[in-house]
Amino acid sequence: MHHFFVKPEQIEGRLVRITGPDVNHGRQVLRLKEGENLLISDGAGRDYVCAVKALEKDCITAGILREDEENRELPAAITLYQGLPKQDKMELIIQKAVELGAARIVPVATEYAVVKLDGRREEAKLKRWQAIAENGARQSKRSRIPQVGEVRTFKDALLEGGKAGLCLFAYEHEEGMAGTKRELAKVRAGQEIALFVGPEGGFSQAEVKMAREAGFAPISLGKRILRTETAGLALLSVLMLKLEMCSEGCTDGGEDGSIFR
Repeated sequence: MHHFFVKPEQIEGRLVRITGPDVNHGRQVLRLKEGENLLISDGAGRDYVCAVKALEKDCITAGILREDEENRELPAAITLYQGLPKQDKMELIIQKAVELGAARIVPVATEYAVVKLDGRREEAKLKRWQAIAENGARQSKRSRIPQVGEVRTFKDALLEGGKAGLCLFAYEHEEGMAGTKRELAKVRAGQEIALFVGPEGGFSQAEVKMAREAGFAPISLGKRILRTETAGLALLSVLMLKLEMCSEGCTDGGEDGSIFR
């Protein structure tokens, strides 16, 4: 089933009206036909299975068949605070972070970040990044479109992220996995989780000190040094699996030394 996002006001009774660029995409690219089923999300967490009723030049009208009860969102809100990487790596990070269930992605200007965005360039980047997030949400059948926040300074990002219930930052010099295991065992449904990942050069010593003082727990990604575009996705994958198991009431491992316990 093809997936579309609409605003709540585009739903009237049992009818949904798809407008804007999605009309041409649906008519010319997807070649939708009357009677074809669609998955339509209102962006507020409600999904509907619908059938196409009419294909007009500026509007696709679909009738609601039923509300889709399957919850496709993670039971915790994860914000990825990503140190600005070089080139177009941020696009890949956003795309994959959305697929893995992140609720928000916030670019952060850190000490070792090479990329510097001025006002006009930042505005253009944010517009593109948000479009990538929307496409990723559509492809992965998310119920909500994750938001890409404005670029934050490291200090402001810590102040914002520090309000979360679980605050983590990936630190390549953190020794051993005991602390990582302990922090991951704290993951629970209903939490807000802030996850910090540095750019190519990692975090400076001053930033590590600031993060610790703000209540963020350093976690290790193992003995290998991961690229910035890999580190956040690796952690999001672990958190996604943990939360998916929580949502299905699975037991968190045990004597086998699982990192989830």
